[in-house]
Amino acid sequence: MSARPLRGRGTVWLAGLAVVAVGSLSACGTPTVSTSAGAPAAAAPAAGATLSPAEFAAALKLPNTVLLDVRTPSEFAAGHLPGATNIDVESADFATKITQLDPSKTYAVYCRSGNRSKVALAAMQQAGFATAYHLGGGITSWQAAGGDITKA
Repeated sequence: MSARPLRGRGTVWLAGLAVVAVGSLSACGTPTVSTSAGAPAAAAPAAGATLSPAEFAAALKLPNTVLLDVRTPSEFAAGHLPGATNIDVESADFATKITQLDPSKTYAVYCRSGNRSKVALAAMQQAGFATAYHLGGGITSWQAAGGDITKA
């Protein structure tokens, strides 16, 4: 019996099966991050650290951690991480508002892409906050990793 090449509908069917299999594998490999599920980090991240969504999710579960969204109020209203407090880093009173925060707590800071959270971290460190870190890639990377978002 000789081997014959597949032609016609059989080839299309096999190609379709391959696409479905690859899509299923990539969906299984996509991590899902959450502000509530999963284990906490072993220790607080270093001050000024840039964390991946999974690292950020684990660090959020540590005691005395405050989640801080530094985007505009309209961005915050459109969707934010559950439990976040909004203080717009671009507002004129950002420096005043952060002085009202407890510097003994740990702050997990994020924005849309990671740029404004870096600015916020620098301002917080200048104001005496010893333990603050941020989400690399911001809420955009959080959502890409399957992270929880709320509008409440």
